Amino acid sequence: QVQLVESGGGLVQAGGSLRLSCAASGIMVSTNVMGWYRQAPEKQRESVAVIRLAGTTTYADSVKGRFIISRDNAKNTVYLQMNSLKPEDTAVYYCAAHGSVSYWGQGTQVTVSS
Repeated sequence: QVQLVESGGGLVQAGGSLRLSCAASGIMVSTNVMGWYRQAPEKQRESVAVIRLAGTTTYADSVKGRFIISRDNAKNTVYLQMNSLKPEDTAVYYCAAHGSVSYWGQGTQVTVSS
């Protein structure tokens, strides 16, 4: 059974930092394209950051220079370091694994107060 469990969300003031974790079981993060996505109220889900098998990364323009996606193969975990947070970063953040099948986590709430 595949599980992706996100953690690390919470309430933070603008300018602060949070680190989200996505612990995977049933799949290997090293053999899947792993991504972080977010969905704000009344908005569509959007891609935030992706890390590919070779370790290359892609970021949404809105988070470039502030967010960093990384992967710890030994811990089978993907991280999203979020710095210089803004109120517009408020959303539910989801982790996903894309292989022959895509899997999604349950999400973790991030709220940035102004």
